[in-house]
Amino acid sequence: MADERFPLRLVPEPEPEPAAPRGARRLGAVELVPGRIRAAVLDMSGAVLERTETGYDAASALPADLDAALARAARVFAGGRTEGIGVAAAGLVDPDAGLITEVNDVPALRGYPVAARLEAVTGVPVRVEHHARLQVLGDRWFGPGRGRRTFASVSTGEVLGVGILYAGQVLAPPGGRSGAHMTVSASGDRCTCGSRGCWKTVATTRWLQARSRAAGLGESASLGALVAREDEAARRVVAEYAENVALGLVNIQQLFAPGLFVLHGEAREGGARFRGLIEDRLRSDVAWDGAEKPRVLVSTADIDDIALLGGAGLVLSRL
Repeated sequence: MADERFPLRLVPEPEPEPAAPRGARRLGAVELVPGRIRAAVLDMSGAVLERTETGYDAASALPADLDAALARAARVFAGGRTEGIGVAAAGLVDPDAGLITEVNDVPALRGYPVAARLEAVTGVPVRVEHHARLQVLGDRWFGPGRGRRTFASVSTGEVLGVGILYAGQVLAPPGGRSGAHMTVSASGDRCTCGSRGCWKTVATTRWLQARSRAAGLGESASLGALVAREDEAARRVVAEYAENVALGLVNIQQLFAPGLFVLHGEAREGGARFRGLIEDRLRSDVAWDGAEKPRVLVSTADIDDIALLGGAGLVLSRL
């Protein structure tokens, strides 16, 4: 039984293989992250029918600038009736109130009522969830998680986080985040959130590029470029990066034993070697006792579309 002092909000999910509603129904999705808004119209299979993208200045934007950028992006929904719009937002969100409560890199997004603003310009229902946490619905409806009751979906690269589907429900506790700020090193580097040793400080592109520079491997080496190199220095950096990504996932595995981890984003550049390093680390730390053996897959979906698929999945879950 859940502890009533800490109520856990679960996003309701239908049966694993629901029948698609009839007709050419359309799903709306918006991705709102620092400096960028992407919007798309998708069909019931998750295929993108129309899309658009607009930008804003993350550091200096005022709420009115956000309103204008959101209105520009929302024009993509003007071509036909959309069943609803799911917003994948960065930062800390309040899904029940439809608010983005805080984004460290965008002062204007603090307390921003994204659902109300978008409903005002589109006239359709809008739901909002955390960017990385929401993508698990994209995998559940349209990707490798289809038909599964429990698994984890992982963002890698500039954005880091985990969404968890557990027993058919998206774990979304009030005030919860996506795991990027879980502490993995109490004496680690200072994070953008003000704390030290957050997972984000050692398992994002920023860390990878800094470590590559320190190793003399170039100013802005990508994961793909490092994996392609044969020298020992590059191999060590890639192995350390995989270990750092796995650090957060090991904690998730210990708590929820999801069995399947679907990697998105930068992990695609790492290929089979990078995937295998993370999977080996997960398997080395698990006492089975009947639990499903951890398996790591790298999504074949377009890297840029997973947040949009998650937004569409949020709408689809509520139809």
